[in-house]
Amino acid sequence: MIAKCGTVIIGYGGMGGWHTQQLKTMEEINLLGVYDILPGRNLLAEEKGLHAYSSFEEVLNDPQVDLVTVAIPNDQHRDVCIQAMEAGKNVICEKPVALNSRQLQDMIDASKKNGVLFTVHQNRRWDEDFLTMKKIYDEGTLGPVFNIETRVHGSRGIPGDWRNAKVHGGGMVLDWGVHMLDQIMMMVEKPLRSVYAILSHVTNDDVDDGFKIFLDFEGGLNVQVEVGTSNFINLPRWYMQGNNGTAVMPDWFAENGRIVMVSDWENRDAVPVVTAAGLTKTMAPRTDDTILEYPLPVLHSDVRDFYRNVAKAIRGEEAQLVTHEQVMKVMKVMEAAFRSADTNQVVTDIF
Repeated sequence: MIAKCGTVIIGYGGMGGWHTQQLKTMEEINLLGVYDILPGRNLLAEEKGLHAYSSFEEVLNDPQVDLVTVAIPNDQHRDVCIQAMEAGKNVICEKPVALNSRQLQDMIDASKKNGVLFTVHQNRRWDEDFLTMKKIYDEGTLGPVFNIETRVHGSRGIPGDWRNAKVHGGGMVLDWGVHMLDQIMMMVEKPLRSVYAILSHVTNDDVDDGFKIFLDFEGGLNVQVEVGTSNFINLPRWYMQGNNGTAVMPDWFAENGRIVMVSDWENRDAVPVVTAAGLTKTMAPRTDDTILEYPLPVLHSDVRDFYRNVAKAIRGEEAQLVTHEQVMKVMKVMEAAFRSADTNQVVTDIF
């Protein structure tokens, strides 16, 4: 019989609802209820059969509560998480974990001081598009990789919630950048040498509604991380180049992507491509007998493995997967990106 981890969701909004749906299905978790500062959200939770606590203090004073999942506006994460840890509760915090590395360090210090688990919901590590590209990178399918492009594009601007207000930790760097940078830092273990960033403000002056972050790793690997919210034609979700081939995934699904590999280096002269203004041999396509095309590997995942790991880590059976060091590294890269965008300079003092 598995000892269930008594859990409460703090904040019953969009992500609070997501956590609730996941945790209700897990044998490792005893979902005790939720708490939101808005009475209407608590009422909604009760209508869905959940227990709603009357106050945050009631949650902290409940001896059945082993774990709280904090899914509230970003600018409130630090204080609420620290208060929970001071009460002896283990904590999962939604991303972005904090507004800056100083706040994050305070949270880490509280975890160590009180001997409780503190981790961050970096759920995009379980995205199957990422796992597919990581497999290609890890296995050296393309040969030495020299370029990776990872992007998400939308055309609706920023949603009208915390994301469009700087005071609440809004903007696309803190919303999507935190996921994509976490994925890259999990994929690439080489030392990061520099960061350069360009932020866009197409529909919002207060926060970035898009960005391009350029990462230069040792060994000649360049990575471009991009988010856009005013894109009516999307570029590929993933594009990876190695010495021996290229992999592309146009959207979130590996089934729609492909790998093109060199099978033989051409010795004969290329047939030029003729355009309206001239011809080019350099950009002439390869002949079919020198390339091979393969489908991308299709991987499957269960995002609930994140919560399973947390429950086992609390029981001392596993090390937590999303560590303080990993989260701090991503935070430092985001801060470097903001400094780069502010100064229009390449930043090398990252960590």
